[in-house]
Formats: sequence, structure tokens, C-alpha cells
Amino acid sequence: MEILRVENLTKTYGEGINMVKALDGVSFSIEKGDFVAIIGPSGSGKSTLLHILGGVDKPTDGKVIMDGSDVYKQDDENLAIFRRRQVGLIYQFYNLIPVLNVIENMTLPVLMDARKVSEDRLNELVSTLGLNGRENHLPNQLSGGQQQRVSIGRALMNAPAVVLADEPTGNLDSKNSQDIIHLLKESNRKYNQTLIIITHDENIALQANRIISIEDGKIIRDEVIRK
Repeated sequence: MEILRVENLTKTYGEGINMVKALDGVSFSIEKGDFVAIIGPSGSGKSTLLHILGGVDKPTDGKVIMDGSDVYKQDDENLAIFRRRQVGLIYQFYNLIPVLNVIENMTLPVLMDARKVSEDRLNELVSTLGLNGRENHLPNQLSGGQQQRVSIGRALMNAPAVVLADEPTGNLDSKNSQDIIHLLKESNRKYNQTLIIITHDENIALQANRIISIEDGKIIRDEVIRK
């Protein structure tokens, strides 16, 4: 079943001779529960694409259809709800709130949505992410790998339809990188959540079911690695 469709997506910055086309007519679709890696050189447009998929940045033209809804036909209030409920975003730099502990950081999206935290889901995520015993730690009391685990927990807490990860292992050593990718793959399998990762790491990309290569704002290759 299709969970995401992108139609002729275009994003430009500036005007006239200074105009830069970050995305140039990008189109593809992704099935529910798939694991897709998006690769390409720096400046290719892959991070811009991820931010548009996540409702963080608006396209200049084109459509993003998520779970049957046209994302950018929504008003700002509904777009904010979409970001909280439908998408889990994981960044390279964690973006944790420094004065909040592990549990508070993980449950923040649910509380911002004025919804009740599922204690069962929270406890399951804490256990799965190996954060038992660190629930009350602040971010500066955690290692880089632990901070990234918290950011993954925050992204998964709302049970989003799609998880978007932008270079999630970029600040980690090889051991922690392997652990983080294992956790993302496990959540993809366990919760049947669609996982889209942007990465420069070929070894990470090759663990995906499908690799989309972007260059100069265009898709130059779209390969299914495994079913």
C-alpha cells in the first residue's frame, strides 16, 4: 500500500541570475513499511527533499501526498499537526532540549499535541533503545550515541506513519552508528513504519530495501535492492 507519493517536486531559492534550483521535478512513490535510503553528494538537494517530506519546508511547486492527504493543501495549523502526528524526524545533531531529561524529551511531541502519553509505548521504547537507568538524565549527561537514541525515541513516540532521518549517524563512531541503524531497522520491522534515511555512508545505504540517488536536484537512479 502506498504511504507517500511525490509529484514533480520543485524547490528554488533566490530570483533571476541568483536563482538556485535545489529540487527539479522530483517524482516517486514509497510503499508502507519500506526502508529507503536517499544518497547524493553535498548540495544535491537530498536534505531539502527530506525537509519538504516532513512538512518543515514548503515546495515551490509540486505535491507531497502522505497517507492519502495533500500535505501542502493544509493550513498552517493542520500542517503543524501533520508534523507532530504523521512524521518522525531524526537529525544528525539530535536537537534535544538541554533542560529536559530523557523522558521529557521523548514525550515532548505527545504533550505538545495535548495528548496522553502511552506509558506502555514509552516503557517499550526506553527498553528497546537501551535507555533503562538513564530516564532522568539530561542530554549533557549522555554520550552522543545515547542522545541519538533519545532523539529516535522522540521521533517514534507518536507512532508516526513515516520516519525521516537526516544523516542520523553523522556524529557517531562506527560502533554507535551500527547500533543506531540496527535500532531504526528494528523499529521499521517491529512497527511497520516507513523509514527514509539520508546518508553519505554506502554501507548504511546498502542495508535499505531501495536506494534513490539524487544529483543537482534530480533523481538519477532508483534501485530496489531487496523486496
